[in-house]
Amino acid sequence: MRKPNKNTLVLSILFFGPLLFYLFLLTGTNNFAKLPRLTENIDDVEEFSSTTDTIKLENNISVLCFLGADLLNHKTNALNLNEKIYKHFYGFKGFQFVVVLPKGSEADAEQLKKELGATYNVDKWHFVFGDGAAVEKMFGSLKTSYKLDDQYYTPYAFIVDRELTLRGRDDEEAAEEGLLYGYNAESVATVHQEMVDDVKVVMAEYRLALKKNKREI
Repeated sequence: MRKPNKNTLVLSILFFGPLLFYLFLLTGTNNFAKLPRLTENIDDVEEFSSTTDTIKLENNISVLCFLGADLLNHKTNALNLNEKIYKHFYGFKGFQFVVVLPKGSEADAEQLKKELGATYNVDKWHFVFGDGAAVEKMFGSLKTSYKLDDQYYTPYAFIVDRELTLRGRDDEEAAEEGLLYGYNAESVATVHQEMVDDVKVVMAEYRLALKKNKREI
């Protein structure tokens, strides 16, 4: 039997190697990398006012933030998220950032959006406004161990899927209490090392679900 020459073998590895690796990643994502569902049926933000069209969490993959009345003093959080998360995923259909703010923050929100837009298209950064009670109620629906301060601020950013479910981690390595409801956006390391990976997982889950639905139709 004729043995394949070295060039043929190398070309085969170069051609099939990436394909096999991609299939491995898909299999791994499907079977092992599901991101835990921590809180279901959280409130939507349709009743909040917005400077753009009516904003909804449902049927979107959202990064949800509460940056408070003193918004510009916490703009580093938004800049970290913009650089590490938004720029990589804003081209994905159905992906958005939603910042929940108390009424009276509209001018600061516009200023922050201009700063964020200095580098990237920020059409998928949305700011919504409600009274303090509405902000508290929205935050409370997440059912986390965190609290808003007296300015309606928390450093944590949250991943919410298309079914209004809060996604995060439930392993002891993720947090001392065994649950990671949100990601501290004040920390570039946390956003880069944990949140980026978890957004990727939710995106991959959605893509796999779409492919499965198309096969079943």
